[in-house]
Amino acid sequence: MASPSEKKDIVVIGGGIIGCTSAYFLTRHPAYDPSKHKITLLEASKIAGGASGKAGGLLALWAYPSNIVPLSYRLHAELAKEYGGEHRWGYRRIHCGQLSAKGRSNQSSTAKDDKLAKGDSVSLNKRDEKALGKVVAAGVPKDLSWFAPESVRSYYEMGDPDTTAQVHPYHFTTAMAELAQEKGVNIVLGSVSTIETANGKGVRSVTYEEKGTKEIHTIPATDVIVSAGPWTQRVYPPAPISGMRAHSVTITPSKPISAYAIFTEISLPPNFGQKDTFLKSKRPHGKTVTPEIYARPNNEAYACGEGDHLVPLPKTTEDVETDMARCQDIIDYVSSISDELRDGEVTVRQACYLPNVEAASGGPLIGQTGVKGLLLAAGHTCWGIQNGPATGKLISEFVFDGKAKSASIGSLDPRKVL
Repeated sequence: MASPSEKKDIVVIGGGIIGCTSAYFLTRHPAYDPSKHKITLLEASKIAGGASGKAGGLLALWAYPSNIVPLSYRLHAELAKEYGGEHRWGYRRIHCGQLSAKGRSNQSSTAKDDKLAKGDSVSLNKRDEKALGKVVAAGVPKDLSWFAPESVRSYYEMGDPDTTAQVHPYHFTTAMAELAQEKGVNIVLGSVSTIETANGKGVRSVTYEEKGTKEIHTIPATDVIVSAGPWTQRVYPPAPISGMRAHSVTITPSKPISAYAIFTEISLPPNFGQKDTFLKSKRPHGKTVTPEIYARPNNEAYACGEGDHLVPLPKTTEDVETDMARCQDIIDYVSSISDELRDGEVTVRQACYLPNVEAASGGPLIGQTGVKGLLLAAGHTCWGIQNGPATGKLISEFVFDGKAKSASIGSLDPRKVL
């Protein structure tokens, strides 16, 4: 436990959701004193430049790991209430379900400027009483009306507004960074090269290359939090963290869509996508695909596809390579079961890397590393946004209290796999 008079130089490495929530909760800890405690957040490219700005933003009490999920879900609600998260970062309670559907051959082709041509398409979604009756029989809620009735096979609810919510990840992450700055955190853009230790006495300093100037700087450190997502191993080689590339798109639907997060299972027709899209896939489609679709406020839909390991992790988030064919696959898949998405406007095509723990215990890894003052907070897979607040709060407790107090996280101890 830190004594009230102890000076600290705290360095947080990584400007994604884990680094930003760690910085935020460090400044909200009762022991934090800006006159004695200096906090620096080092980010190689830009705040929320990776998965933390390009994820889906789903929050759920049924997420994992169960020892931090309830705490984080509650903290999300508290943060939204305190700072107007509904308007500031799109926090809202939603429904979530699993939809099984049969895809249709695409009836429209993608036009210039990412607008899906409307005049050349003929809607298959007649939504007559017979079709709607089939949807009701399949268990689809009445307000989930943006899927083609002839495509839907079955639906079951995974979560409701008591157990499921969402945020816009980029807005949430950048808001956490801004709120941390307001309490004294210094955000520096620079790539960390070395974490120096002092002969078994713990961390001593951090050396980084400043973005833009390329100048090398070394700053003192009593506490270092490594929270660099899939880049964690580049900063701290013993960490068993790898990266998996994931693609996603955002679409402005042709009509407003209701607040649902949908995990799909779509059976594709033979030769799907070989004739109908301007950008043909470089790989064959599977018979069944499983894109996720999240309706967001302000009439936006987010959709993501499967991950891949085809391209190694680049130097920074700014160097991530987006495979446009994989983005087009996602567009084609969701268009095959929804007219609103098929006839909408594609606004973003993007890719990021998700951090995975390469250990039997899974992840994330949160806590002490065995080196005094060196903490690890990484490997959150697809639940980084969901579990960011809990991780940040726990990290603040490790720094100021010497142990986790808000949750029992022995199973997430990094020392078990280092």
